[in-house]
Amino acid sequence: MFSKSKINEPGPKASEAAASPAPTSAPAAPAQSDFKASAPKAKPPASVLSSDLHITGNLKTTGDIQVEGTVEGDIRAHLLTVGETATIKGEVTADDVVVNGRIVGRVRGLKVRLTSTARVEGDIIHKTIAIESGAHFEGSVQRQDDPLNPGKAAPKPAAPAPKAEG
Repeated sequence: MFSKSKINEPGPKASEAAASPAPTSAPAAPAQSDFKASAPKAKPPASVLSSDLHITGNLKTTGDIQVEGTVEGDIRAHLLTVGETATIKGEVTADDVVVNGRIVGRVRGLKVRLTSTARVEGDIIHKTIAIESGAHFEGSVQRQDDPLNPGKAAPKPAAPAPKAEG
């Protein structure tokens, strides 16, 4: 099922490298520069909405958002962190949702975590959830395999086939 890579096998290449160190040191420098050029770019830091900021409107990003202020509108992000001083009034949808502050509205997330300082008034639709002791939650909790797509909320039952008479 698995096979050993030929890179680690002793052979003439290993002995040639010991006999002539100059050819091996020359390719080493370009290999390092190639590695740096092909290395993935660092992920940008989360966008922070400060505590004195009040936003009316929807926010949508493929990145991360940390909210410390007030948002009246829906938020869609990859990772959403709701700070202790934050208030969100609207629907929240993210792969990961960490709530330290207040949300009034529906929460949708693959992973949802309510910390001990969280206050959520609304339904939570999740794949996995964690609620710490001390968190205030008022609403319903529903587990779904794909909570980010509201169109797939509940499969419709198949219509009964008409009976053949005869």
